[in-house]
Amino acid sequence: MNLALQGKKALVTGGTRGVGRGIVLALARAGVDVVTCYQQQSDYVGSLERELKEIGGDHLVLQADVTRPDEVAALVARAGEAYGRLDLVVNNAGAISHIPYAELPLDEFQRVFSTNVTAAHLVIQRTLPLLDAGSSVVSIGSKAVDAGIPLRSHYTATKAALVGLSRSLAKEFGGQGIRFNVVALGVVETENLHKLPEDQQKLMIERYSAKTALGRLGTPDEVAGAVLWLASDLSRYVTGATISVDGGIS
Repeated sequence: MNLALQGKKALVTGGTRGVGRGIVLALARAGVDVVTCYQQQSDYVGSLERELKEIGGDHLVLQADVTRPDEVAALVARAGEAYGRLDLVVNNAGAISHIPYAELPLDEFQRVFSTNVTAAHLVIQRTLPLLDAGSSVVSIGSKAVDAGIPLRSHYTATKAALVGLSRSLAKEFGGQGIRFNVVALGVVETENLHKLPEDQQKLMIERYSAKTALGRLGTPDEVAGAVLWLASDLSRYVTGATISVDGGIS
């Protein structure tokens, strides 16, 4: 199906690995020009640049810490200089840790909130001048909001905050034709899973696959499919929504 995304312009935070990388590459293949960012230099940066060059298009892979207002301002300024507008913004950059709540240090609580919530706020606020009627803002959420997961209370709270932020902004900017939605993920198979020892990897896959209706984990490409739909005119009457991409997890 042709989603008519050719020539659209996008900003995706945290796009060199995992789900973010899948989204960036899927957008590029659909003809979207993409600016993405990373926090720290790694082999993933160069490999993404090479893949984007092979696909073709006008893409930028930039270093930026999206928890820092000055670096967000510089990132968005580069996007504005390159494209003059944005049709899609994807808040994908995120942090997670697994800590018993009674032992959760304040600085770790603040780190996860800063990366998952404050960064999304900074990016959205800065990109508003580049958004117009038909633009779509997508934040990557989690099914943990519905399920609740031990040792991740701080992470779960950030993803719940994204839902509230998106619903409120959908109301505030609906009259301007700008849409805000959340894509709530189940367990997605990324390189982080593959870094685990083989026995742990196998246990994780079996445990979480059994919790889904489809009997398997998701892929970054499948997450990207939902983002592409939300970027297209096929979803032009969808805003303030949370779209679950979780394989029917329970």
